[in-house]
Amino acid sequence: MPSYTPPQQDLEFLLFDLFEVDKQWQKLPALADFTPDLVSAVIAEGGKLARDVMAPINRTGDEEGVTWSEAGVTTPKGFKDAFTAFGEGGWIGLAGNPEFGGQGMPKMMSCAMEEMFWAANPSLYLYATLTTGASICIDSHGTQEQKATYLPKLYSGEWTGVMALTEGHAGTDLGIMRTKAEPQANGSYRITGTKIFITGGDNDLAENIVHLVLAKLPDAPAGSRGISLFIVPKFKLDADGNPGEANGVTCGSVEHKMGIHGSATCVMNYDGAEGYLVGEENRGLAGMFTMMNFERLSVGIQGLGANVFSYQNSVAYAQDRLQGRSPSGPKNESGPADAIVEHPDVRRMLLTQRVFAEGGRAFALFVGMQLDKAKHGGDAGADRLSQLLTPIAKAFLTDRGFECSVLGQQVFGGHGFVREWGMEQMVRDTRIAQLYEGTNGVQAMDFIGRKVLQDGGSTLTGLIEQMSASDVADQHSDALAGALSLLSRVTDDLVKRAGVDADLPGAVAVDYLDLAGYVIYGWLWARMAKVGDDDKARLAEFYFARILPRIHGLEQSIAADASAVMNVSFSA
Repeated sequence: MPSYTPPQQDLEFLLFDLFEVDKQWQKLPALADFTPDLVSAVIAEGGKLARDVMAPINRTGDEEGVTWSEAGVTTPKGFKDAFTAFGEGGWIGLAGNPEFGGQGMPKMMSCAMEEMFWAANPSLYLYATLTTGASICIDSHGTQEQKATYLPKLYSGEWTGVMALTEGHAGTDLGIMRTKAEPQANGSYRITGTKIFITGGDNDLAENIVHLVLAKLPDAPAGSRGISLFIVPKFKLDADGNPGEANGVTCGSVEHKMGIHGSATCVMNYDGAEGYLVGEENRGLAGMFTMMNFERLSVGIQGLGANVFSYQNSVAYAQDRLQGRSPSGPKNESGPADAIVEHPDVRRMLLTQRVFAEGGRAFALFVGMQLDKAKHGGDAGADRLSQLLTPIAKAFLTDRGFECSVLGQQVFGGHGFVREWGMEQMVRDTRIAQLYEGTNGVQAMDFIGRKVLQDGGSTLTGLIEQMSASDVADQHSDALAGALSLLSRVTDDLVKRAGVDADLPGAVAVDYLDLAGYVIYGWLWARMAKVGDDDKARLAEFYFARILPRIHGLEQSIAADASAVMNVSFSA
């Protein structure tokens, strides 16, 4: 049976030794109370929840799945009790607004918690992360009355939250959506339309479900400039703010998916449902992207959690499984064979998983650090950097998460293909992370187009300069300098070439995002080798010897003209 162990020691190493957050937070009054002892205690408690409550129902939740009836969606056995414990423990509102019952913790802390929750049970955690995202959107764009009405219930888990964007004909192109919002005399809006792929759109975990729905007003401008955002609760609220009569919000069906079977992915029908405007009319995308940016980082951390889970279970298996002899001679002379961990190719797979897991953990916390500096310190540079890094976090972490889930399955051999070991489930569950919240191709195009080309590469150049000035392990300084120079050279070349070839950014976007991801991980590993123990130093050696060289192939691929992609015809 698969198991999960919280990475408390490594999280504390990254927070206190690598990033020295105790010194950073002392400079930010809102975070000054979060001492190392408090942080360690929170990590320990979150780890217990992940290990003891969430992980044990991961496989059973996958096997049982959600069920649909005209009465609504039923989640797998144990999910409701686990979600209640999640809400009562304050984990949904971990970084939430203290004025309305949130705990106001640093984003770096929520990143650490999310990794453990995603690793332990991604289907269950989806309900919580969407609820957190909805609360962030309402806190950022709602009225004081809306905040007071919805945030305490969302933070406590008494209500769940979802976002409703996608329609059958309108996925990434939200401007062509058909859901309508008709103003009513009492100040509300009548919402009518159908949305698909709505995660947690219906469930039995909470007494109400708060839908954040994108819709168009009758006189709205065409395209994405005419989209508004509305709060549409499943049940209308009575005079005391409690759920009352049904609100014309129903689940028409649930999707039958490759993975995350314990998560309800719903077709939602809004039949004249009562909704309430969030923010300004025709400015709904701004509000929704507040939630989406949170979810993009969170989904990236889902990939990290999958990576960690797969590594933990495959390394345990490799240490126990006896097969063949080590090429350099027997290591288990008294036994019939050596453990497969002694075979070089198995070690290659395990080390690849581990350097991506520990490098990804450092990267996720680094992004969280920028968000903390921007929110609590008013650091405009950190805000720009967080925006630059978000598509990398979503795409690179999930691509590597899927890669490492498959590697974990490969370590198990045939046992990785059967259900009881848990690896085939993780492969299925992780695949969605590369698709939702904007496919990874869309993330790559956002990175190259809006985040790099739009400012001529200046934000990325600033990051490269920051990485170049860092104190890193001497043995990796030259290789890191070469990688940073390569990234800078490729970026300058792309800025020039994109001005005369409109197809170029899309043709090279995925390779370019990967290039940036590998270089940033190299920087983090060079720093970890400087401040970490001998184990970290050896892992850094593996990264620089066997993983970072991937950037040279990417450089060659990016140098090719877009015509290599565009000058081919397709037939059915």
